[in-house]
Amino acid sequence: MANSAGSRKRARQAVVRRGRNASMRSMVRTYVKKVIAQIETGNYDDANKALLTAQPVLDGMARKGIISKAKASRTMSRLNVKVKALKA
Repeated sequence: MANSAGSRKRARQAVVRRGRNASMRSMVRTYVKKVIAQIETGNYDDANKALLTAQPVLDGMARKGIISKAKASRTMSRLNVKVKALKA
């Protein structure tokens, strides 16, 4: 248990930040699922539009450290390959 005032404050901050980070991670997953859902419909234009919407969200979360840069890049690459396959 936190004893000093500073460590109690740090514990409170950790709770708030953990909740915020969980919310942000959930938001990223939702955007990725939206892209996947559009890919499954087979419509290239809608899938590309969803991908363009998800890209800045993924980049922003990687910049903030919510997800790693590698994970954001890998996810974008895989989604991009699937979307481009619709056009072919």
